[in-house]
Amino acid sequence: METKLKGIINMTSTEYKNLSVKEFTKAAEIYESDQAGIYNMCKKDYPDILAELEKEPFNDLLDCGCGTAPMLTLLHEKYPDKHYTGIDLTPKMIEVAKAKKMENVELVVGDCEKLPFAENSFDAVICSESFHHYPNPQDFFNSVYRVLRQNGRFILRDVTVEPSVKRWLFNHIGVKLVNLTGKGDVRIYGRDDIKKLCDNAGLHLELFEKRASYRLHAVIRKNKA
Repeated sequence: METKLKGIINMTSTEYKNLSVKEFTKAAEIYESDQAGIYNMCKKDYPDILAELEKEPFNDLLDCGCGTAPMLTLLHEKYPDKHYTGIDLTPKMIEVAKAKKMENVELVVGDCEKLPFAENSFDAVICSESFHHYPNPQDFFNSVYRVLRQNGRFILRDVTVEPSVKRWLFNHIGVKLVNLTGKGDVRIYGRDDIKKLCDNAGLHLELFEKRASYRLHAVIRKNKA
């Protein structure tokens, strides 16, 4: 047990990602079912993301950490004429998503820290309950900046806790206990963390709110040059 704990404390980026792939390979078949267990909590994010997207028009949208594409399914039903792209690190998640055979939806196995898309490809980027699995958060924000069009929006939803001391305890103790159960969580974030990531990437944090169910809701913009 002691050896395993030491290994968890000193995990590399690759090891975190491998844990996440292992976790979500198991979860893929049940992810949108009534037997989804803890993953059912993700459904609480969908209404707020939809409401945010309604505020401005968009044509091309990227869902980072799309899983089996539940959010893209809702968007496709509501705006069938738009073009959607989903990316996820876990091949099984993408396999299940592709089985839906949605038109105008491209699904890609890939790393959100190195988005494999051309510059200025998307009007909107969304990321829901995936970001806390990314071991290199600045790489992700930099990549989002690159693929967003000028004035494009990045809508981020993830777990958070306040005050900061509770967040520190979770990130330094709680997350390691979670890793011992086979989950690839890395850390959770507060407003100052997200603001710093935005500033370093050249993005503008327009809105940061702590909402119900321990959620952060952030709207981030790539400003016009």
